[in-house]
Amino acid sequence: QVQLVESGGGLVQPGGSLSLSCAASGNIYSINRMGWYRQAPGQKRELVARIDRGSNADYADSVKGRFTISRDNAKNTVYLQMNSLKPEDTAVYYCNAQGVVVHVGDYLEVWGQGTLVTVSS
Repeated sequence: QVQLVESGGGLVQPGGSLSLSCAASGNIYSINRMGWYRQAPGQKRELVARIDRGSNADYADSVKGRFTISRDNAKNTVYLQMNSLKPEDTAVYYCNAQGVVVHVGDYLEVWGQGTLVTVSS
């Protein structure tokens, strides 16, 4: 069974930096796209950034120039480097994997459990 395990969340001051990691495990042949989403209290979950196997990345307008997403296909791991953090970045950050191939005709979408990022003085 495929699982995503996130790490790296915590408390940081405004203007600071934080790095998140997410590793996929299980009998995985390939993963098409991996990404990060976030959900603030009382808000809907929103896309932060996503990246395909060729390292083509998309970012939400609110994080462009501050966050960088990357992945290691051999390790089935995706990363999110967050710089110049703002209080409005405070949220639970969720890892996502789409097009996870485990068997022929079996394409999965998998979510991690989430990790809390708090940006506060």
